Amino acid sequence: MSAHQQAISQTLHYLQEASILLTGAEQQQIEIATFGLPDYPLSGLQLLTYINSPRYCAKELVLFPHQTCPEHLHPPFNGTPGKQETFRCRWGEVWLFVDDESLTLNNGTCQPPEGAEQWYTAQHFILLRPGEQYTIAPNTRHWFQAGKQGAVVSEFSSESRDDLDVFTDPRVNRLG
Repeated sequence: MSAHQQAISQTLHYLQEASILLTGAEQQQIEIATFGLPDYPLSGLQLLTYINSPRYCAKELVLFPHQTCPEHLHPPFNGTPGKQETFRCRWGEVWLFVDDESLTLNNGTCQPPEGAEQWYTAQHFILLRPGEQYTIAPNTRHWFQAGKQGAVVSEFSSESRDDLDVFTDPRVNRLG
């Protein structure tokens, strides 16, 4: 089995653990996002986009144990303030780091991938467990990392434009 097939299989297992049922067609649409970084699966994300329209977007995000989605923001576009998104944890735990000083300052419990620390500047976090959620304002830097068992997170947002996302790490190629 190839590394890609293993990642898909593990993603399907995590979704099943979260009691999220997918059609056969949806299973075929799972995306492996390596962000063009050399350390996948340490940095990366697995996702399924149910719908993405100019009005709204719905996705499932799957993170393997301690896997990290690189820091980024969703800038304004086409007269909009940028993508606003709500993360709702379905299974596992996810550490969500956001430029939001009302949240807890990182005490060292969660660390960015080794060697990439300079590109992780959001230092305030919220730990999301199943049933908990947080809404990220448009044009706000954020990154997230799964806990020791991984995580499944449902994302509800305004239109998603991956091609416009701004990543702090200049090595990131989101569409690569």
